[in-house]
Amino acid sequence: MGPAELSAYPLARVGGRGRAALALLGAALVFAALCGLGFWQVERLHWKEALLQTIAERTQEPPAPLREVERRWRETGDIEYTPVTAAGVFEHEHERHFFATWKGRSGFYVYTPLRLDDGRRLLVNRGFVPYELKNPATRTVGQVEGRVEVTGLAREPLAEKPSFIVPDNDEAQNIFYWKDRDRMAASVGLPTGDDDLVPFFVDAREGAAPGGWPVGGVTIIDLPNNHLQYALTWFGLAGTLVVVVGAWIWRQKRQGAA
Repeated sequence: MGPAELSAYPLARVGGRGRAALALLGAALVFAALCGLGFWQVERLHWKEALLQTIAERTQEPPAPLREVERRWRETGDIEYTPVTAAGVFEHEHERHFFATWKGRSGFYVYTPLRLDDGRRLLVNRGFVPYELKNPATRTVGQVEGRVEVTGLAREPLAEKPSFIVPDNDEAQNIFYWKDRDRMAASVGLPTGDDDLVPFFVDAREGAAPGGWPVGGVTIIDLPNNHLQYALTWFGLAGTLVVVVGAWIWRQKRQGAA
């Protein structure tokens, strides 16, 4: 080995150690990230279990008068899935259509203003109609007239579009892809002030209108809860990383000893 090779040898040794240190640092950061994701899913699991418990308890309550549910809304801002009853007259000429699927069929949820006795409106999701029955003229029997009583579940409106992948609402074609309560009302010229429009929706209970359409009871109650599976996946990946890094360190030590 010549003088140049002798001088380069320690540098090569330091470079190898430096790369190993960087590799271990990177592995530590990935391990921390994987564990963080796992603990986050555990938190989500507890949140989802509490939510499902709340939904189960609320949906078993007897329906409360609309005024009572409105009072709860003002006090807590949380009335999701609360059974409610309201009476008024449907304004079928102002119905709005929310794109949806139900039992494998594409179509729409029909949101119809219910004009209350005090003159305000409540947007009611009367239920599902298939795509070919979007036009109310194809289901005139189901456009019930006169004063009716509606029982269903209170649903909170969305403050903004839930995701960038959700299309913008097409008001001109009367197709809504996210539940913007104010725009649903304003798109047919209805006022949206606090004294004019109830601040939440109501999903009508199960059952079909005369003629079979719309079909009520479309509220999704059984929400998926896969957070435990996700948590185990992240923790499993973290454990696998530990095994891989441990095997690599052991192999490096054996090579050094040789």
